[in-house]
Amino acid sequence: MGQRLYVVMGVAGSGKTSIGENVAKIIDATYIDGDDYHPQSNIEKMANGEPLNDEDRWPWLEVVANELAQTEGIVLAGCSALKKAYRDFITANTGEPVQFLYLDGSKEMIGERMAARTGHFMPTSLLESQFAALEVPDDTENAVAIDISGTQDEVVQLIVEAIQRNQGV
Repeated sequence: MGQRLYVVMGVAGSGKTSIGENVAKIIDATYIDGDDYHPQSNIEKMANGEPLNDEDRWPWLEVVANELAQTEGIVLAGCSALKKAYRDFITANTGEPVQFLYLDGSKEMIGERMAARTGHFMPTSLLESQFAALEVPDDTENAVAIDISGTQDEVVQLIVEAIQRNQGV
């Protein structure tokens, strides 16, 4: 088997959960939502409009990496993984190669999508801090940028094709 660990990454509101869940269904993989592993203190901080800092993120990233590594088969995890150091940390802590699928979209488009969603703890006001923290993956990383300007089905298909290329399918 080729690559088995993937992180669907990007700023809040880029579609990590909905896209990751749909891709996992199509390719018969497991989807892990990184948001499910935030401690209550992180959720409260974000819900109050306060961006997380590195001290808030490191323990959470360790848990996400452990869940990735301990889950059998092909696994996709939704995780912002905004900084290169976070992506390196996740890869180091899984002990396996991880490919990062970067959901790439404009601040304006993502802001509109965030404003339209309901029932999520992340307020639109934090989008600015998300983009400020974002270090777009470069050619030195095991990452692929996925343009999210199309429909959700189109974005899902782009990711399925990227994973199949990585699997040698």
